[in-house]
Amino acid sequence: MARPKKKRNLNHELICNEFVPLTIVCLHSIVLDKDEIEAIKLHDLLDLDQNMCAEKMQISQSTFHRILLSSRKKVADALISVKSIRINN
Repeated sequence: MARPKKKRNLNHELICNEFVPLTIVCLHSIVLDKDEIEAIKLHDLLDLDQNMCAEKMQISQSTFHRILLSSRKKVADALISVKSIRINN
């Protein structure tokens, strides 16, 4: 049985919850959780190191690293495979 998900400190309110390619009909989508969006924002947009990001989200550095890898893989898949990106509320 998996451990229950710990509450994470997320400081960003989303303006929209889906990104869809305009050039072709999108049959598939990937789903990003809010903590994955927060991880990308803190590390890739704000250029904070992983320890600082983990501290801000109130999680361990190793957990932050797993979230970041997962979110990057999903975004890369969406961009390369032309899938829409939905953000899970």
